[in-house]
Amino acid sequence: MCFPCCFIIQTAEVGVVERFGLFSRLVQPGFNYTICPMEQLVGKLSFRVQQLDVRVETKTLDNVFLTAGVSVQYQVLREKVFDAYYALTNPTQQITSHVFDVLRSELPSLELDAVFEAKEELALTVKNALAETMTNYGYQIVQVLITDLDPDERVKDAMNEINSSKRMKYAAAEKAEGDKILQVKAAEAEAESKYLSGVGVSKQRKAIVDGLRSSIVDFSSNVQGAGTKDVMDLLLLTQYFDMIQNVGSAPHCKTTFVPSSSKESTEMRNALLQSAKE
Repeated sequence: MCFPCCFIIQTAEVGVVERFGLFSRLVQPGFNYTICPMEQLVGKLSFRVQQLDVRVETKTLDNVFLTAGVSVQYQVLREKVFDAYYALTNPTQQITSHVFDVLRSELPSLELDAVFEAKEELALTVKNALAETMTNYGYQIVQVLITDLDPDERVKDAMNEINSSKRMKYAAAEKAEGDKILQVKAAEAEAESKYLSGVGVSKQRKAIVDGLRSSIVDFSSNVQGAGTKDVMDLLLLTQYFDMIQNVGSAPHCKTTFVPSSSKESTEMRNALLQSAKE
């Protein structure tokens, strides 16, 4: 006795129907039925893109063990639904085996630093290897992504320490260069300051000499019978009194001794001249 068995296929799926154990037909999304018990719906396949995450542990050329995380995105080819359903018992296990095979043949030929730089090349190699095999079984490899490269914790700590040491080395070099620039600039500033100070002293002395010359000329021309020696004596005496005033007004000065004589005026003059020279 035969009777219809109803079922529904969702969008983006396809159903596989067998009759007496043999493949009969594919049923599309929507309301469908089979003639029971001769026919039965044995399975469904989805056309949606699916993702398989695989973690592979292997070692690099410099004998560093790491775990690589690989995400494989794949989907069933519409024109090869029969192969996708009947060719493989477990397609995810097949994909996992190919990922292990490719990575465990590629990573041992690269050093750890090169592995991080070659992520795109490794992902492309895995994709090409999977596409060549899985297309024959009715599966399309959409994308392969290497999402994680995780060395041992001690290796990561060592890499961070190396990077930290390099940065400290660069920082020390930059600091030394900065100190050098500061010292050079300070020396240049001191040299410039001394040069300008020398120029100032030179101009000051020139101004004093010019002033003395002008005073001598004016005094000689305005005072009748005054000779050059008299003018010089007067200037020296004036400077001497200015010196006595400056010394006497100093905070630490308590007493000022001035040599004197009651014999002759020339002796007083000589004493003042002597003090001025001293």
